Amino acid sequence: MNDEIPCGTYAVDIRTGRLGEVMDHHAGHVQLRPPRGGLEWNCPPEHARPATESEAGLPGGGGEGHGEEGRS
Repeated sequence: MNDEIPCGTYAVDIRTGRLGEVMDHHAGHVQLRPPRGGLEWNCPPEHARPATESEAGLPGGGGEGHGEEGRS
């Protein structure tokens, strides 16, 4: 992917299918962190793509709901 994915948004590491929040762009990598926290990992930018609303669990996306809202 040629354009940087903005920090604070979600991206998918297409090598593994993992969803992560974009924390930074450093040393030629996209730094991703799991949505509920945890260890960040580096992903080459050509292997990262913006997450869809459904993947990110955004309202109206109809996804798995990766966020904490609405959970008991």
